[in-house]
Amino acid sequence: MSSPLVTALVSFTLAACPMAHAQAAASTLTPAHNRQYFRDIAAHHFSVPAGASAFTLAQELTPWLASPDPELRDTLAYTTLDVWIRHAQLPDMQFTDAQLLTLLPSLQHNLTAAIGESGTDSVFKRSFSALTLASFAERDLQQPFLSPAQYRDLLASALAYLRDERDTRGFDPTKGWIHSTAHTADLLAALARNPHFTVPDQQALFTAVEQRLHSAGHVYTFGEQDRLAVALLCVITRDDFQLTSFQKWLDSVQQDGIVWQKSPPDPVPLALFENHTYLLEALLARMPTQTPLSPAATQARDAARAALRKR
Repeated sequence: MSSPLVTALVSFTLAACPMAHAQAAASTLTPAHNRQYFRDIAAHHFSVPAGASAFTLAQELTPWLASPDPELRDTLAYTTLDVWIRHAQLPDMQFTDAQLLTLLPSLQHNLTAAIGESGTDSVFKRSFSALTLASFAERDLQQPFLSPAQYRDLLASALAYLRDERDTRGFDPTKGWIHSTAHTADLLAALARNPHFTVPDQQALFTAVEQRLHSAGHVYTFGEQDRLAVALLCVITRDDFQLTSFQKWLDSVQQDGIVWQKSPPDPVPLALFENHTYLLEALLARMPTQTPLSPAATQARDAARAALRKR
């Protein structure tokens, strides 16, 4: 039995820190429904059952984002949350702004959970929280609910996660998708389309992508370069795109040719060279062909094409 002093201290902490309150509530929430319940929801086009609340069910689903079971984590938890957050058309599926902001802190906090580990199941919580946050960022583009400060905090968290994650596995034949780099790229792509994304943020995103490629240590083989290219393209196609930030990044990319000064080449620098090549190819392949590019974006395209021809 808690003493009055302990009770008072806990009450003060939760009142003073909404994140602590949300995390405490989530940690004590006992799932009321099994996987079959959520399978049935998915089978009925994700309609919320009568008498149930999407927000309450979401609180049951978010812990499953950390599961090594691909059905719980990906097929049920992530997919259901994504539909309810981003694709919902019916009123019973919609979250209010207040509900979204209640769910946001714990998901954002998950990006740092056991960060630095590699080869363990802790990556699922981080990676699939990043992917779910991409749904939040997409929702904010459709129906803004983030304040400028909340947006900046989420962008900073996404850039830090791309930099700090050490588990860059793409897919496991038993546990399914891991994909931390691709999921973070999806989050950054949505954030880069936001009106709150600034000109200095452009350079920050290019730098973060380059840091990720330098620290990967292996050639990505599950489409990560393509997802990173989408994030870069979201910057390049902005009305306020600054060519100088892209050119600075492209100049750094072209330094990787030194790998060929040694025969046979070292595997890690060679992986960086190949990742750069695949990223440039994906970027050029995804350049819009129907919509005219701005003069700066056109110059970026031509510079990337010239760089690729030299590789």
